Amino acid sequence: MDSHSHVLISVIVPIYNGAPWIDPCFKAVLQQELPDDVNLEVCVCNDASDDGTVALLHNWVDIFIKKKITLKVFHNDLGKPRGVGYSKNRAVGISSGAYLCFQDIDDVMLPNRIREQYEKARNLPHDTIIGSQFKRVPENSTSRYTQWANSLPDEKLHIQVYTSHGPTVIMPTWFCHRSVFEKIGGFSEEGKGTPEDLIFFYKHLDLGGKVYRVNKCLLVYTYHPSATTFSVMEDTIWRLRLERLENVVLRNWQKFTIWNAGKQGRKLYNSLSEDSLKKVIALCDVDIKKVGKTYTPFNSDTRKSGRSVDIVHFKNAEPPFVICVKINLTNGEFENNLSSLHLTENIDYVLFS
Repeated sequence: MDSHSHVLISVIVPIYNGAPWIDPCFKAVLQQELPDDVNLEVCVCNDASDDGTVALLHNWVDIFIKKKITLKVFHNDLGKPRGVGYSKNRAVGISSGAYLCFQDIDDVMLPNRIREQYEKARNLPHDTIIGSQFKRVPENSTSRYTQWANSLPDEKLHIQVYTSHGPTVIMPTWFCHRSVFEKIGGFSEEGKGTPEDLIFFYKHLDLGGKVYRVNKCLLVYTYHPSATTFSVMEDTIWRLRLERLENVVLRNWQKFTIWNAGKQGRKLYNSLSEDSLKKVIALCDVDIKKVGKTYTPFNSDTRKSGRSVDIVHFKNAEPPFVICVKINLTNGEFENNLSSLHLTENIDYVLFS
């Protein structure tokens, strides 16, 4: 085949102190079973690493050359790391591929990953982020999250986007046409503690972007205490989720019920903007100790009470609902209760759990 007809795919890898994972990550890139019309390049940002990353990257330049893969490296020489968003942007900045395959240094792609995602990308609109199923190691880590991310129905990838789990396709499995990145303008560079993947994902959806998941395991996703995801504050993610919920959903509802009169439901009630708060007609629950009572928020700073709201049984509650109950935690009881109402997700309710 003529070389001019080849497609270049850029593997994008942000690295900060990645020495323990560089070899297995890059070996997995070498083991990719590529279509005949695909060439690869690996584009890395070394974000001021101070372990052994630089020496290892130097060694890998020659290893990749022998396999006809170019390794491009951007070095952050400022003396301190700038964060994952910065690293991804710099790695994309030195890349040339028509498609971008995002990869964390501590994860390992399976041999069919790029082939499977590229073949889907060729037949999907360019404004699509393509993810995949994954295997979590150690196996018992984040089991609820893994089960949710791997089994969420395809039609809910655009819908179930307000849960604390984050994007419905996980960032280390993302594969997309370069135009997706360019349309959004890159990742947030606010640094440590910023969920740059969730911010990017929401912007993608807001611009009409599509989401697709290859329903095969294409990545080994590593869990360890020093992973970047653990630097992101829960309150930061809460604020981002709430802002989009209000802008995209609640602004179009005339009234709604919050499903959960406990801690999470009350937190949502107290976090709402003034306009959204006026639309809350009730909290609902199954707990007989709560049903039939009212909830009156109290601001300890201003020493003032807020607007009281009734707590009703879920069977007597009026949709639409914002549901603040975590799924897969009640041995199916919540799911059965929800199913009994015969509601449609994204019309009669949204999950904010």
